[in-house]
Amino acid sequence: MDRVKKPSFAQSFVCFGGILAMIIIGLIMLHINMHVLIMTCIIWTCLHCVYLGYSFPEIKAAMSVGINRGLGAMFIFILIGVVIAAFLESGTISSIVYYSLDIIHPAVFLPSSLLICSLMSLAVGTSWGTVGTAGVILIGVGGAMGIPLPIVAGAVVSGATFGDKLSPISDTTNLAAVAAGTDLYKHIKSMLYTTIPTYLICIVLFAFVGLEYTTDVISNADVKAFQAAIDANFVVSIWGFLPIITLFALSLMKYDAEPAMISSVAVAILLAIFQQERSVLDILSSLQDGYVASTGHEDLDTLVNRGGIQSMMWTLSMTFFALALGGLLDAAGFLHELLTGILVRIRSVFSLAFSTMCTGILACMSMGESYISIIVTSQLFKEKYADMNLKPYMLSRSVEESTTMSCAIIPWTTAGAFYYGAMKVPVFDYLPYAFLNYLNPIVSLAMTYMGIAVFREVFTKEAYAGE
Repeated sequence: MDRVKKPSFAQSFVCFGGILAMIIIGLIMLHINMHVLIMTCIIWTCLHCVYLGYSFPEIKAAMSVGINRGLGAMFIFILIGVVIAAFLESGTISSIVYYSLDIIHPAVFLPSSLLICSLMSLAVGTSWGTVGTAGVILIGVGGAMGIPLPIVAGAVVSGATFGDKLSPISDTTNLAAVAAGTDLYKHIKSMLYTTIPTYLICIVLFAFVGLEYTTDVISNADVKAFQAAIDANFVVSIWGFLPIITLFALSLMKYDAEPAMISSVAVAILLAIFQQERSVLDILSSLQDGYVASTGHEDLDTLVNRGGIQSMMWTLSMTFFALALGGLLDAAGFLHELLTGILVRIRSVFSLAFSTMCTGILACMSMGESYISIIVTSQLFKEKYADMNLKPYMLSRSVEESTTMSCAIIPWTTAGAFYYGAMKVPVFDYLPYAFLNYLNPIVSLAMTYMGIAVFREVFTKEAYAGE
């Protein structure tokens, strides 16, 4: 490894610039498949690594390290496909959609969806579990009401991200606090200053958008026809709520996601056998290939023909490539070198917060997931926050308001790929309506510029690091 050179600022800039140019031009302008684009970015980065002196085994090892960081997420991807298929087999999703159409008025559906996903994500500490369960159900309800699915998905993602960001049992929330060297609850309290005003703005925006979808626009006959189709193809019952109640209860009891999901699948399979009268072979087939039905109602077919392990393979392979790219960029130190020259020029709190957030977003775009992005961004800026006498939860807040918020609206990150896999709504389609995800950093920066919720303290660097 002595032969390996460190990347220069110019080379790091060219490497990152090339990656962003390939993705933006290829995806938006040329409509090239995302997998092909990320593979091209990997080859581009490999060439830079070869120039620095890395051998082929070292390059493979760096990619393997990146992939290994995301193995937990890949397990969740597979299980979500199984959960969705099992919930369809048991009639869970169809029953919840059926009853929701009676309870929720279209005019308040969007803010209600935001609140439902926010509360669920706060309680269980995961945006992925929220999108993979409540999000799928709300997509079905919104579609039946005639509300465009990208708008529904935007409300789901906004709510799920809100809870994931503020929940004390969220992994990203805890990681951001630890990486910045601050107390968890001080970190959460600091984020409340900027997140609550943004959230109120989002409620108003979704309420305003929802006013367009009233009973004058949406035919009651269409809703009744949708319910009739559900009733004709599934046994609708409150017992159908048991699998999602199981998942929710075990999550609240602090069980890991995997056993909680498997337990809810077991309950769903029992319901499918005894209530929906499905054969074991049909259920196992659905768990693998997804639930398949021809109900005679186009919208219901769209809702129920999904799920299964194979449905998540696009997401899984996309994540595989993105994590490999992130492993390369991290091991070679391109991001660290790119920012070294910027840090010495930072003089104000606003420019520091702005640089932190830009770095967090760039890290998510290049590394493909939030965990390593949180760690890397915190490491890069930790000393600078201490030098400017800012409390460490200023750092943790800026880091999470860039990484956690942006990963959900970048198509090739683990979160973006997962949300597409679960809801089948492309990220760029729901991005304009994921109000919380892009308004929160803007509101936070505006408050910082005005000197609101800026926390200073005189302390030593040793105290800052917790030594």
